[in-house]
Amino acid sequence: MRRTASPFSLVLLGLGTFLLVLAPLLAWYVQPRAAVNPIDIDTTAVYKGRGSVIDLEKVETVPGQTITVTQKVRGNVEDSERSGNAVWDVTTTVDTDKSLPAADPHDALDFTPHRWVLDRRTTKPVHCCEEKPHIEGEAYLKFPFDVQKRSYQWWDNTLGDTVVLRYRGTEKVQGYTGYRFTASVPATKTGTRLVPGALVDEPDRPQVLAEEWYSNHGLELVVDQATGRVIYAQTGPRRTLRAPGGDEDAAVLLDAEKLSFTTDTQKEAVRQAKRDSGQLRLVGETVPVGAAVAGFVLAVAGGVLVARGRKEEERPDLPRTAQ
Repeated sequence: MRRTASPFSLVLLGLGTFLLVLAPLLAWYVQPRAAVNPIDIDTTAVYKGRGSVIDLEKVETVPGQTITVTQKVRGNVEDSERSGNAVWDVTTTVDTDKSLPAADPHDALDFTPHRWVLDRRTTKPVHCCEEKPHIEGEAYLKFPFDVQKRSYQWWDNTLGDTVVLRYRGTEKVQGYTGYRFTASVPATKTGTRLVPGALVDEPDRPQVLAEEWYSNHGLELVVDQATGRVIYAQTGPRRTLRAPGGDEDAAVLLDAEKLSFTTDTQKEAVRQAKRDSGQLRLVGETVPVGAAVAGFVLAVAGGVLVARGRKEEERPDLPRTAQ
């Protein structure tokens, strides 16, 4: 007897071996390279709430106003490809019903353009490509991929510095579960501004270099664990003016205890989080596990068939009988 392997058994063994090699390759090599921040991003987040704002025409603070904050993020593809990083141009506008709809964002109550440059894989700030301001910390606009249950250094652009966001458990947004983080900002001097003296209780002086102060009643973010995308955000900014060297606020520019993502913004953020995390899970978990299981089954089946082989009888040649 001699054993020979059938072509079918060799195919099974080869395919099983291929799938067993492919499984860790997808999980450890392909998936990390799929988790990159886009360079062609184009998103808009809208916050709404009520609070007090300065009326520059009346030179007084008006309470009970509907406040809309619009944050637009667009990737600069050309600069991104040139630098190898993600270059995102960000504009933030603050409006009341009086300035909406605005044909030009410069007509808003407040208009802040800036540029964030980040590493596409780690999300860490990169200082190049006309970045402005000099952003630091671990996260801004979004968290790194694979968010951990720990505190993060979050860049607060109004503060011009980082704040510590502490992990507070999980929370559902539009039925989708994310990690919840919170922080607050004590009153901090952020700069100076030339204003009429009457605005800071110094009517005898036509102009005063007043101090700008900022605090935040509370910052809350709910984040998709896999992608780091923010699916819910709430902030409570308070911006005031003080006379030079003053200990108390003389004028309130903006004070809102709660500005939060609108329902439409939440739904769109959740939709994108589901899509992106689903793709990462497919490449990093579903396909590798399926490939490993299928590869094991095929390799075992092919190995058994190869071991058994096809039994062929070797029949000895019989002597020819004489005629």
